Amino acid sequence: MATECLDKKQTIDLRKKFIGPSCKVFFSHDPLKIVRARGQYMYDENGQQYLDCINNVAHVGHSHPTVVRAGTQQMELLNTNSRFLHDNLVLYAERLQATLPDPLSVCYFVNSGSEANDLALRLAWQYTGHRDVITLNNAYHGHVSSLIDISPYKFHQLSDDEHKQSVHVAPSPDVYRGKFRADHPDPALAYSDEVRDIITRAHKRGGKIAAFIAESLQSCGGQVVPPAGYFQKVAAHVRAAGGVVIADEVQVGFGRVGSHFWGFQLQGEDFVPDIVTMGKPIGNGHPMSCVVTTREVAQAFMAAGMEYFNTFGGNPVSCAIGLAVLDVIQNEDLQGNALRVGAHLSRLLGGLKETHPLVGDVRGPGLFVGVELVRDRVKLTPATAEAQEVIYKLKEQHILLSADGPHRNVLKIKPPMCFSREDAERVVEKIHLLKILEALLGFHTINVVDVWSQISSTNSN
Repeated sequence: MATECLDKKQTIDLRKKFIGPSCKVFFSHDPLKIVRARGQYMYDENGQQYLDCINNVAHVGHSHPTVVRAGTQQMELLNTNSRFLHDNLVLYAERLQATLPDPLSVCYFVNSGSEANDLALRLAWQYTGHRDVITLNNAYHGHVSSLIDISPYKFHQLSDDEHKQSVHVAPSPDVYRGKFRADHPDPALAYSDEVRDIITRAHKRGGKIAAFIAESLQSCGGQVVPPAGYFQKVAAHVRAAGGVVIADEVQVGFGRVGSHFWGFQLQGEDFVPDIVTMGKPIGNGHPMSCVVTTREVAQAFMAAGMEYFNTFGGNPVSCAIGLAVLDVIQNEDLQGNALRVGAHLSRLLGGLKETHPLVGDVRGPGLFVGVELVRDRVKLTPATAEAQEVIYKLKEQHILLSADGPHRNVLKIKPPMCFSREDAERVVEKIHLLKILEALLGFHTINVVDVWSQISSTNSN
């Protein structure tokens, strides 16, 4: 394979020469060169195995033979656009819709989560005739211009003059670090009232709300789980203002939360979004995504008179792969695995919280888990440097984790859904390295590199 023809230094040099410098790599001081993967494991050019706790894209496992075979067999027959009739498109749409509440019945197939969220905005704007959008603080919805505008995770780096006046930012419904916390008598009501107040202020300035958009559980925002009832209350305010609710399931859909197929279903059967967007796990690494909406929204979009066509969206190969992913989730009970293994993982991580002062919070359903590290559990001082050192040291133990959130202090665990109990136990065992860091830091400033050199020395003995 071409990826194995070059030594690592040559690969790095060519990347620096030909690839945009803003395209970053994991572990930049010593990036990994991954040449193959299977299940929940990735392998570098030397054959070293790494346990992958990062890739929620390889949803049913890297290189799953059922998915690979479905794509290969269809590619040998035909790949073309959706202007020709093909059974794969309609059969896949039917299967996908069967996982959703009945009002969500019309599919638009596209190629990435960014495309899906961009189209969702177009649907909302056309259906409502309004332009203003409410988003959550620390949200990330994609890399195209329309989505950078509604992604505080990215646009907080811009000047106030560069912010869209039609975009309004509501507080993230974070009951650990946010404005209203777990000790609040009704955080769902308090956070939804913030959205109500934003709508009132927008109306006073002449704005009209087209949409409220939110990830069902915030990922880049730090694995934030909204309080029960939050989305119902927000939806009532938004719909009363003539807007629609968009649930971004790009990160958390397709059974990852364990108890339900979709993250928004955690809120209860009485909450149904007007538009749902999907991406990452939908094709197990194949570039595809989808927007599902109501018949009413779709009819309004058509009434605009502009045909919607996407060259690659809904092609026969993508739909064959999408069908195979659904088959594997069902046949291998991966949603059930996420529920069982995720519960085991959360119990083990909860034990860390009991014994490690650095562990401030453990949260998240199924195999979508965050561990927030803090230097002070009262002040919630982010343990950013410690989180970064943990992920680098776990890499040396051949476990791949990432850290995110507004302070980059939340360890994110979102592995392929074939992740096992043994994998969970291995990860938590290695995170116990925190005890050495805590002992040496004493929550005072210490050179973290020196601390970890002592840890490495201890591990080698």
